[in-house]
Amino acid sequence: MAFELPQLPFSQNALAERGMCQETLELHHGKHHQAYVTALNGFVEADASLKGKSLDEIVKATAGAGGPVFNNAGQHWNHILFWQNLSPKGGAIPGALESKLTADFGSVQAFKDAFKAAAIGQFGSGWAWLVAGKDGKLKITKTPNGSNPLATGEGKVLLGLDVWEHSYYLDFRNRRPDYTQNFLDKLANYEFAEAQLKAA
Repeated sequence: MAFELPQLPFSQNALAERGMCQETLELHHGKHHQAYVTALNGFVEADASLKGKSLDEIVKATAGAGGPVFNNAGQHWNHILFWQNLSPKGGAIPGALESKLTADFGSVQAFKDAFKAAAIGQFGSGWAWLVAGKDGKLKITKTPNGSNPLATGEGKVLLGLDVWEHSYYLDFRNRRPDYTQNFLDKLANYEFAEAQLKAA
């Protein structure tokens, strides 16, 4: 069965007042993410060894080699998560997650500072992540291009932020720090992150 572009969990204009305009979502979801899905389906159709594999299986199987199959599978996986990481009611951190962030980072502000540093510090295109590590502790990591913690084996992702320029240029131009801060304060779906933590 072919991979499909997931529906957004909110309307395309739902985030406009929180720093992500409808045009950004139309281009990012409808054009960029769709292109990754279309390309991945083409690679799967052409390679019998990929047919019948889940997205997770393809990401893991192609991580070592890199290349176009991994790039498109990774970006599809990343964006499926990214849409769930955004919310029109984002920014409010529920109690259990707040307690865990404070325990592992010292404070919520320290978590935000570390996440922002990772997002800003990722040279070129890539992602910043909040991950529940295999040791049970939360950590911040970053990956280049279409890679992710599934490929690197770093643990379960709670939050991921796309820092490719197509994610923020219409709303923030080249101001990645402002985009990241806006995500942390107004867009991040911390309820989803808490659910991921409880399922880890």
